Amino acid sequence: MRDDAHRIRTTHVGSLPRPKALLDLLAARQAGEPVDDEALGDATRDAVVGIVAAQREHGIDVVTDGEMGKLGFFSYVTERLGGLERRPGAETVYSFAAEQQAFPEYYERYFAQAMMGGTVGTIEPVVCTGPLVYRGQQALARDLENLGAAVGDDRQDAFVPSIAPSGVGVNEYYGSEEEYYFAVAEAMNVEYRAIVDAGFLLQVDDPFLTEIFSFHGYDEATRERRGRMYVEAVNHALRGIPTEKVRFHTCYSINEGPRVFDVPLADVVDLVLAVDARYYSFEAANPRHEHEYHLWETVALPEDKVLIPGVITHASNIVEHPELVAERLERFARLVGPERVMAGADCGFSSQATYLPEVDPTVMWAKFDAMAAGARLASERLVSPAAR
Repeated sequence: MRDDAHRIRTTHVGSLPRPKALLDLLAARQAGEPVDDEALGDATRDAVVGIVAAQREHGIDVVTDGEMGKLGFFSYVTERLGGLERRPGAETVYSFAAEQQAFPEYYERYFAQAMMGGTVGTIEPVVCTGPLVYRGQQALARDLENLGAAVGDDRQDAFVPSIAPSGVGVNEYYGSEEEYYFAVAEAMNVEYRAIVDAGFLLQVDDPFLTEIFSFHGYDEATRERRGRMYVEAVNHALRGIPTEKVRFHTCYSINEGPRVFDVPLADVVDLVLAVDARYYSFEAANPRHEHEYHLWETVALPEDKVLIPGVITHASNIVEHPELVAERLERFARLVGPERVMAGADCGFSSQATYLPEVDPTVMWAKFDAMAAGARLASERLVSPAAR
């Protein structure tokens, strides 16, 4: 990923809406209907080619495959790790239960609308019942091959998202949580290394780090202990991988919602910066977090690190004005330097494969256009003598 002091570059978090032809095949397979493997493979490959071209058309510099080959940003891993068991029919406890309890009427409508939106597959509880081992080499190879075919020689400007160890099921096998998370890390290192060895950037997705502080009601000592354990597990999974090839993304697990329990970035920034990554992606565009750019007035960003603040949000169908995008970028650039800022999104726009994402795809592409235009405006101002 080429950092550039003369132009703020653009990227996003990863998940994007899947085309209907692919969703139909995914839905049929999830329903137990016969689906031709070759037809599904062709549809996935075509979707990746199309989504990469669309990202470039709408001004995205550092692209990805849109997670076309995955049903969900974290549920996919249950198909790639041996030792995990799905528990269909078991009650799913969402991580943001505190929000549900505080706003029950809102979330009753929220989940009803989500069901009507045609999400492909369900989020089922997953438990570890045996030794963990990575078995997803074939599926991963297909993902990497599809993205490679779509981007050609520009692999240094393409990233592949992968789940953090903290996002993999519940332990019923290992002697302690720490032992479990390090076993997950050991297995996920296979995926992480393969992504980087293929020439792509690795993005570690970890909304679960902030959940410890936002929703679970732990006391301060427990929050800190679990937070350190999550980071240590991520770093164990990243061992042997050059820091400059790693992006770390964290967010808050909710799309459109009240968000009153979101932990302030200040409470977790030390943990985030302890992750062995070069690039840090986080929410900074929605109204619960936009003010947090002030944090970098007192927190020193290490010299070799780059911020990817969200300057467009996945939590609203309002298209941000390019002038506002530029203003958001300039706030960060004036504090840490324009060469250490990239324009990003708060989170993904289709974390689960669904026919009706919360942000309409036409609106999402308009948001990307606004981000690209705002990045150009900010760049022009920041490199001018007056801006300096």
